[in-house]
Amino acid sequence: MEKIILLHTNDLHSHLENWPKIRRFLLNRKQEETPAKKIITVDLGDFVDRWHPLTEATNGQANVRLMNQIHYDAATIGNNEGVGNSKAELNHLYDGANFDILLDNLFDKQTLQPPEWVKQAKILTTEQGTKVGLLAFTAPFPLTYEPNGWDIRQVMDILPELVADIRPKVDVLVLMSHLGISVDRKIARELPEIDVILGSHTHHLFETGEKIGNVQLAAAGKYGYYVGEVHVTVDAEHRIQKTSARTFPTEKMLALPEDQEEIDGYLQEGHQLLAAKKVADLPFALRIDLQEEHPMINYALAAVKEAAKTEAAILNSGLFLKDIPAGLVDQDQLHTALPHPMHLIKVTLDGNNLIRLILEMEKNRHFLINFPVMGMGFRGKVFGHLVYDGIAYDHVNHQVRWLGELVDPELDYTIATIDHFMFVPFFPTIEIASRYEFLFPDFIRSVLGDYLHTHYPIK
Repeated sequence: MEKIILLHTNDLHSHLENWPKIRRFLLNRKQEETPAKKIITVDLGDFVDRWHPLTEATNGQANVRLMNQIHYDAATIGNNEGVGNSKAELNHLYDGANFDILLDNLFDKQTLQPPEWVKQAKILTTEQGTKVGLLAFTAPFPLTYEPNGWDIRQVMDILPELVADIRPKVDVLVLMSHLGISVDRKIARELPEIDVILGSHTHHLFETGEKIGNVQLAAAGKYGYYVGEVHVTVDAEHRIQKTSARTFPTEKMLALPEDQEEIDGYLQEGHQLLAAKKVADLPFALRIDLQEEHPMINYALAAVKEAAKTEAAILNSGLFLKDIPAGLVDQDQLHTALPHPMHLIKVTLDGNNLIRLILEMEKNRHFLINFPVMGMGFRGKVFGHLVYDGIAYDHVNHQVRWLGELVDPELDYTIATIDHFMFVPFFPTIEIASRYEFLFPDFIRSVLGDYLHTHYPIK
């Protein structure tokens, strides 16, 4: 009997406070490899998240250097790598990687070819001759990948043919999935030729795995709270006899006194690198309080209008997390105030649907003020107040005005906002009734930074 052990990490999202323990655990486990025990390490994507200042300052390169410490056998990308970087940044993210990037459903929009930095599959052969095949897919979000220059394809358009091709060549077939729990289960039911599905993206946790038929599913939660491990036992003929899965909670792993110094160092280095990049010279402080003299949201609305070339914009106050003091403004202050990986969208609607959208916003307004939001690019705490620029709502007469004039139901109007408004479920008119355009590659913080740089230049 031979044992193959798959160690998997996923959805770290730059929670580097867990990294020293995870690294120590993985490196110690890898040292246990023997001729009868093959250990394979993989990461399933979203290792990079630009909320962390070191990730932001290095465009994710620092994260890749940390991954190099493990010498993973393979990794794939999540949506944070895929659309949290510009196309140029993603094309160079893994230049210094000492591990292979596997990915089967991402293609260049221009050439329709896979990017140069990916491999379609990887086959590892153990000392006893067992062949382990790895495939990888990431969550297909055409709305955000395509404006960024990528052609992202649906899983079942590609995976069945890939499985048919690679299955005869391997003894154990593993899918590295950044697709989510429901897709993983669907694949397990429809493609039982796959032996193991290592899951991620929806941050689900299978503490002791899940079986669908003979397909072993595994998942290790989020943020590095767990490391996953799958055991595959094969006989002398390389046939699978047994599979099992388990997870190891990071909080129970060995901690050393120097860990905290390392974790603090990542933050300190990131803050220092960003603080060195000066943006503007402000004669006044920008405040997150809407009642202050210079609310930051007002300047962000003006920035959004200028960047998108629109006459109106809408944002929510929960985006703004910290005041920016008067004086020299740097990228660290902008990143701390607006850590969200959000892009702008331009939304064009006829007058009737613009009125409907504003009525949706007004209906949800008081509910959203203290509503906690998780994920979808949001890195704050609550949604907050909706604030319009160029649009006004008359609560007495229930009328919507555009630049002071009543909205004409027959005319078209274009507003600018953030892509987050498309993904939250409160404003369905944006997706259902508008023509929308995603504006890449700038995040909301860089849009505000560019505006401040133009209007309040450093003398």
